[in-house]
Amino acid sequence: MITGEGLSLRRGGRALLRDVSVQLAAGEVLAVVGPNGAGKSTLLRLLCGDLRPDAGVVLAEGRALPAWRPLDLARRRAVMTQHANLAFPMSARAVVGLGRLPWHGHPGSARDEEAVREAMARAGVLPLAARAYATLSGGEQQRVQLARALAQLDGAPRPAALLLDEPTASLDVAHRVALLRILRELAGEGLAVMVILHDLNEAAIGADRVLMLRDGAVAGQGSVAEVLDPPRLREVYGLDFRRLPDGLVMPDYGAALGP
Repeated sequence: MITGEGLSLRRGGRALLRDVSVQLAAGEVLAVVGPNGAGKSTLLRLLCGDLRPDAGVVLAEGRALPAWRPLDLARRRAVMTQHANLAFPMSARAVVGLGRLPWHGHPGSARDEEAVREAMARAGVLPLAARAYATLSGGEQQRVQLARALAQLDGAPRPAALLLDEPTASLDVAHRVALLRILRELAGEGLAVMVILHDLNEAAIGADRVLMLRDGAVAGQGSVAEVLDPPRLREVYGLDFRRLPDGLVMPDYGAALGP
């Protein structure tokens, strides 16, 4: 649904991305992993149109992003960023309702109330509806933002895409698992899902494909088993890893920490 071809970006004399190509395909979850500063969030911002590349092109359904009307794109693609600061006090329900703004004036707006309620139920935040967003914990705010993105994509024509930047960062274990389950369900419903993750095992259990970045360049792209390979992980992270019987990977903490 969304394709980046040969994307490069420089800021302040530093290459943030170097010739990165990636495809978000309908019906699958793509996990983007890599060390801090590898260019993961920069890639997401290029793919959603917040930034323009110095070289390369981003296509949505074969059309360059600048050729899309922002409103049409917003009805097909939702983004969940790491941080969402609000300038005005709002309830959790009102924040989720922001996801319906692209549908105002469209027949799809007839579903606004149902879309918000169903999105909040799916994200597990319906009991928080009346709470002031600013009083919620970081994890609760993350889940409300997920509901906002889900509400935005309610009624979206297929193919459609959901891009998430570290959505599990503030969540406890149970809610991380729940979020990964939702992403798998959305892919099963025909969405193209891209999610930036730091936990390699969240990528292992939640993704169909993995893109690994290092220093702004592609260090690996392909199946989970191919990319999350201990020799490759050592090269990228500088730590020894071992593969567990269930296919997950674990750093060799003993060797890393020493005696």
